Amino acid sequence: MFHVKRMASDLFAHLAQQLDELEKHGLRRYPPAPARPGELSFCSNDYLGLAAELAPPAPSGSGASRLIAGERDEHGRLERAFARWLGVEDALVFSSGYAANVGSLAALAAPGDLIVSDALNHASLIDGARLSRARVVVVPHGDLDAIAQALADRAEVRAWVVVESYYSMDADGPDLGALRTLCTGHGAGLYVDEAHALGVLGPGGRGRCAESGITPDVLVGTLGKAFGGQGAFVAGKTVLRDWLWNRARSFVFSTGLAPVSAAAAVRSLQHVIEHPELALRVRELSARLRAGLVAAGARTSVGTSATPRLLGDGHVVPVVLGSPVRALRWAERMRNAQVHVQAIRPPTVPSGSARIRLTVTAQHGPADIDRAIEAFAAAYAVDRHDVAKDHGT
Repeated sequence: MFHVKRMASDLFAHLAQQLDELEKHGLRRYPPAPARPGELSFCSNDYLGLAAELAPPAPSGSGASRLIAGERDEHGRLERAFARWLGVEDALVFSSGYAANVGSLAALAAPGDLIVSDALNHASLIDGARLSRARVVVVPHGDLDAIAQALADRAEVRAWVVVESYYSMDADGPDLGALRTLCTGHGAGLYVDEAHALGVLGPGGRGRCAESGITPDVLVGTLGKAFGGQGAFVAGKTVLRDWLWNRARSFVFSTGLAPVSAAAAVRSLQHVIEHPELALRVRELSARLRAGLVAAGARTSVGTSATPRLLGDGHVVPVVLGSPVRALRWAERMRNAQVHVQAIRPPTVPSGSARIRLTVTAQHGPADIDRAIEAFAAAYAVDRHDVAKDHGT
């Protein structure tokens, strides 16, 4: 009995010690401070500025899993609308992007299958692959040759290649046309997460798959970024939707997406269709920001990818700084100048590549972009002085 009590009293001691270790290496996370008056944010994924729109009148909740009693008209309208927009047969909406990827990959792959996964894939894709219990081969970021080799060497009949279309920490993406050809030639499925591309990149904001003229076997999109809401969807053939309805555990065992969120997503999609100038504005402002930061001394190309860079590199602008401590200090200096940026540190990015990450939205204007460039230049000057001091020069 004494031993049991002792174990219970020490249950969280190791957690406190590990938190101290995270703190020592600049890796501990804290809730961010609230926005200050007059502060500019370059941290949001609300790329088109739609998150501030008031929700349309609809029920606030589904009350149950959709398989039980949670099915609502708003769900079907959302799924049909996005399927039509993307030119696919059907779609299924999940409560989040994480739930969509974890549930879909775990349902589509199984022991005896192969998943070829890009090294920089999102945690939800990594976890979904692990839960599937398929054999997973992680390939270097953007390395088409490594993907081809993994597919050619496999003993498995079924294989999936899993990538993102636009990597939101590196601002790059794979050659989707080459990937489609590769997968078709090797009899593999292509699974593409378009979370950060939809709404901003591609014709009419339909993403990089549409831009490349290809149709993946599975296309995942989120409603919580450019569409300014909550939830996510998986799009493709009707048989895909039917299978996920039956076997995606994160869908089957979750309360259905709130109807008010579904209704808001349909309205946001209509707004994207009717206002293509929003995405154009974001792309133009992003180019202005990137050019200004480079002129001020920033390294905005991560340089770890074997894939060709995207034209303009899109609406995410990473500035690689190296150490987590340096990234935290840089973010603090910019925030002191009323420009809010976030320090991105391992494990979100590989060790040695901590960075600040700026995201451009349609709510920004040219003057906001110039203000961010000025704040960066001031932080850069202080950083150079500190580095010189550390080296005794």
